[in-house]
Amino acid sequence: MPDYKYRGTNRSGGSVSGVMTAGSKSELQNMLRRQQITPTKMSEKGREFNIPSFGGGVNAKELAIFTRQFSVMIDAGLPLVQCLEILASQQENKTFQKVLTGTRGAVEGGATLSAAMRSSPKVFDALYVNMVEAGETGGILDTILQRLSTYIEKNVKLQRAVKSAMVYPVGVLTVAAAVITLLLWKVVPIFATLFTGLGVDLPLPTRIVVGLSNFVGSIFGFLIVVGVAGSLVALKVWYGTPQGRYAIDATILKLPVLGLLMRKIAVARFTRTLGTLIASGVPILEGLDITAKTAGNAVVERALQKVRRSLEEGKSLTEPLKESEVFPGMVTQMIAVGEQTGAMDAMLQKIADFYEEEVDAAVKDMLTALEPIMIVFLGLVVGGVVISLYLPLFSLIGKLSEAH
Repeated sequence: MPDYKYRGTNRSGGSVSGVMTAGSKSELQNMLRRQQITPTKMSEKGREFNIPSFGGGVNAKELAIFTRQFSVMIDAGLPLVQCLEILASQQENKTFQKVLTGTRGAVEGGATLSAAMRSSPKVFDALYVNMVEAGETGGILDTILQRLSTYIEKNVKLQRAVKSAMVYPVGVLTVAAAVITLLLWKVVPIFATLFTGLGVDLPLPTRIVVGLSNFVGSIFGFLIVVGVAGSLVALKVWYGTPQGRYAIDATILKLPVLGLLMRKIAVARFTRTLGTLIASGVPILEGLDITAKTAGNAVVERALQKVRRSLEEGKSLTEPLKESEVFPGMVTQMIAVGEQTGAMDAMLQKIADFYEEEVDAAVKDMLTALEPIMIVFLGLVVGGVVISLYLPLFSLIGKLSEAH
């Protein structure tokens, strides 16, 4: 029988690895499960195969529905293993079904629910696992799952608002670029050849359009396209570095309209996440660490890490928030009140509710303002190209009329 290398997690959530002799992959999985190990990777003498990765293709909406259903089942008194078995059998997403089946197997083998979920980090992130662990410890798993489902649903709503704000302008600009490129590349050369044959004097707008068309059709135009594509790739690679991510995120926050919107989104996400974690019994230092990692903005993440370090030194939560200059004065004042009254979680949730409404209003206002601007822009650019092509024809018609 061949030897297999394996890697996985034990019932306490720790990482384990080793070598074991087995007749097949299935037999190896069963042997590991009997030892209360959830395998994540196995390989046979250089021939590697991975267990389907947990998380690919599992979206937030599916996770929210699962969490809501799970909380109802737990509240009804059903055993954990039975809940996971039922939810896995009803799951249409095959990837998510495999995740839930693996989680059920680990729980059945003696692992805690949080430890079993920790082996699927692409589906159940640190926030999810820590809240489940707090629920298990406090005996309020059903309540924690309800809070989690509410949190995920609100987070999905926030992401949808951001996408709706970006889709329209990006879509219009893409269509405008495609139409203009098509006109300059295919249509304008036909008119240019016609004008040359007729010997018409071209007005300035037409000469500019013809010059642009020649440029687009030349090797220089191709090189510019390659250069722009290369710059975008380089920008993406740079954004993948800590320095690049911080610089770009800081620049976005300083933009006139978009920066204000992104700041409101960051505040809403921070307060919702931290408020949910604190209400669920997660220690504030651990909650701040998780919130920083899920902030979605490097500037906010760095500010929250400073807040965490200040708390470790015995300072209040409000002082470092003020010093960061990332969060508005109203936010720091309300957090200070929550800190003094001992109702931090409730205050954070109220701030999140307020800023989520602010984000919705800002997105609607932005779309209302952008629609006429984009329509006018598209009309001026495309219409300007078309009119410039017809100007020489108008001049030619005028000369023919004078000749007659």
